[in-house]
Formats: sequence, structure tokens, C-alpha cells
Amino acid sequence: MLHKLWLHTIRCYLQLGLFFYYKRIHVVNKENVPKKGAVLLLSNHQNALIDALLIAAKLGRFSYFLTRASVFSGSFTDKFLKSLQMLPVYRVRDGWKTISNNNLVFSKCAKLLYESKAVALFPEGNHSLQRTVRNLSKGFTRIVFKALKLYPDTNLQIVPIGLNFQNAVAFGDSVSIYFGKPIDAKNYLLDDENAAIGVLKRDVQQQLSTLTTHIPSDGYDAVLNELTLNKVNFLHPENVNTCISSNFKDCELQQTPRFVAIKKVFKFLMIITLFGPYLIWKFKVYPKIKEPEFVATFRFAIVITLVPIWLLLLGFTLAVTFGLNMAVLFVTVSLCLALLAVKL
Repeated sequence: MLHKLWLHTIRCYLQLGLFFYYKRIHVVNKENVPKKGAVLLLSNHQNALIDALLIAAKLGRFSYFLTRASVFSGSFTDKFLKSLQMLPVYRVRDGWKTISNNNLVFSKCAKLLYESKAVALFPEGNHSLQRTVRNLSKGFTRIVFKALKLYPDTNLQIVPIGLNFQNAVAFGDSVSIYFGKPIDAKNYLLDDENAAIGVLKRDVQQQLSTLTTHIPSDGYDAVLNELTLNKVNFLHPENVNTCISSNFKDCELQQTPRFVAIKKVFKFLMIITLFGPYLIWKFKVYPKIKEPEFVATFRFAIVITLVPIWLLLLGFTLAVTFGLNMAVLFVTVSLCLALLAVKL
């Protein structure tokens, strides 16, 4: 009971933080995710930890996330992440000796699915801001066939997810989350398991390639440049993929941004009211980010940690100095400026 309360609290806080962080979050076909029963969620992976947070906040049911083992560093971090139903998964870069640990992890996932839980992972195995679906690893197929082998009565549904960012590293970005059609895992119980693995990987990859923008590796830079010049709306992957296949003759354009000048004014005012967290981000955190895929994750971390602390400290100081009404006014104005800077 306490664990469920903890998960509900964290999800509500994440939803609030994401509301302030993103201009728009479009969720498409969420009804494709079964509300009950075993579900394996497979998403493309572009934007580091923020991808998992978006799915967790918008999925509608709690799930277990497979997360790279390297982030489970230190006893506190380990306990905290596991309290959020994150499970470590080991990669070659973590050391060959650690790979065997995945057997226990996959067995745990199989048992969770048998217990009608939801398990989520990123089958590409790594993150990249490139707008393409990379080759899928076999890890998720091992979970599928282990679950069906150990617990043959499991009605396992596989739901692909496409995450789409207009500009993943930009302040006030928008994102769309597309949930694909459920795939019945039992349809892949073939006599030849290796053949079944290949077919399952192909089918999942095909769905993912329609749920997000998929630019083939051949001529990738030229195609991306053409899409950018055409100012396509990356939040609608089906239209972007049609644009590519039609040789850029049938393309949906972004809406022309409105209130650009006013938005800049509100952003400037927001920075003034939140200058403490902003300075830490600008001069301490941002310069140390080596991969652009982590920009959104670390910026969001500032939003949900330092910004509330800053507002509480200044609010308390104003309450003591000028009274409660002044403190409430300052916090309210600060939040309104942040919303206007992001949402306009």
C-alpha cells in the first residue's frame, strides 16, 4: 500500500514537472495499451532518461523499466531507483563478466509478466538523437520467449511506442507519444525459435518505423537537411515518413510560431525570477554535458529539484520580511512567467 502511494506521488510530481517543462505533450492511441494483463512496452530511444519519464508519466499504469546498470551507483541511488520499479540491465561496456547477470533480470521480467505486470525497455540498446529506428537488440526477445516458456499461460501483449521530439534539446520543446497496435506474443511460438526471434524483431521494427520518423541510413544527412528546410512537423511521424517517401512533395509543415517576441520577454522575466537555478544550469551543469541526448534530462532535473527549492527559499524569505501575501504573490508570478515562457 505504501509503495503504491509512493509511486502515485512520484508520478503526479513528474506529470506536474513535465507540464511546466514541455510546451505540448501529445499522446496518441493510449487505448492500445491494455489496462490489465501482461504488457511488454518497446520504445525507440532518443533522449536519455527523459524518454522513460515521459512514458512513465503518460502510460496510465505503473510499469517496471529496464535501465542501464551503470546508473545504479551507490546504495542510496540503487534503493531509490528500485523503489521506482527500475531494474538494472547490463551491457558489454559494463564488462563481459556482468552480462550473465541479465539472465536473472530477464527471469524476473518473465515472472513480472506472468503476474500481469507491465515491463518497459528500449530495444535499440542505446540512445541517439538521430531520427531513425536503429537495429534492435535481442534482449527483449529473450524476455518474451522466457516468459512464454516458463509461464505458457501468460497472455503477453507487446506494444511498440514511438517518441517524437520537435527539437529534443530546445527549451520549451514539444513531444508526441504514439502507442502502436498490440502484438500477441503467442503468435511467434514457432518450431524454430531463431526464426521466431527474427520475425518478432522485424515486426516490432516495422511498427516502430511508423510510430516515429525513420530516415534510412543511406543519405541520412541530406534527407534530414531537406526535412528541416521544409520545416516539417516532426510530432506527426506518419506525415514525415510520407514526406520522405514522396520525395518531399507531400509534406505537412509546422505551424508558424506566434508571439515570438512576447515569448522572449517572458523567458527573460522568468530567468530573472529564477536566476539562482538558471546560473547553476548555465555555468555549472550545461558545460559538463558531453552528449546532447542528456541536455533535456539534466535541464528537467533542474526544473523539478532546484526550481522548487529556490521558490520555497525566496518565498519563505519574503514571508518573513514582507508578509505572507507578498510571498504568495512572488511564487504565483514566477510560476505564471514560467508557464508563459514555455507554453506560448
